[in-house]
Amino acid sequence: MGNQLDPASFSTQYGVRLLTESDIEWVFALYSTNPQYFRHCGVPATREGVLRDLTLCPPGKASEDKYFLGFFDGDKERLTAALDLILDYPDEGTAYIGFFMVDGTRAGQGLGTALMEELFTSLKAAGFDAVRLAYEKSNPQAARFWQKNGFFPQGEAAHEYGRIVVAHRAL
Repeated sequence: MGNQLDPASFSTQYGVRLLTESDIEWVFALYSTNPQYFRHCGVPATREGVLRDLTLCPPGKASEDKYFLGFFDGDKERLTAALDLILDYPDEGTAYIGFFMVDGTRAGQGLGTALMEELFTSLKAAGFDAVRLAYEKSNPQAARFWQKNGFFPQGEAAHEYGRIVVAHRAL
């Protein structure tokens, strides 16, 4: 598609911007609120992992297709959520969520679902017709969240951390 997105359009409640190396401490603090996620991945939350996540792209994709975004609480300037979004992957018209995490102290309050609803609206307006992602099969919390948000499992695959479930949602 070649579309570039305006991250600010992803939320009416939070300030959204691209995260950079200067945000490593913010992101590491967010990661640290979600130990369960990292237990399922089999790796600890580290600053080096944050740095890798900021730049990691799937095969065939370039940095201009990647949006590693932070959702900031306006007055508090607190990182509330992070999203890794890859455009036109694995095919044109599909947005791929490589990672999404809400501050663990805010989990279960509907924040993640609200952020996803706004994201889906923005992606559809930008011309995308589907969203794809994968989550650890061993993580029932992730499975419930993504299924609640309209994702349907499409299959499983082996991954370096275990088995993943590939899921899809039409927009």
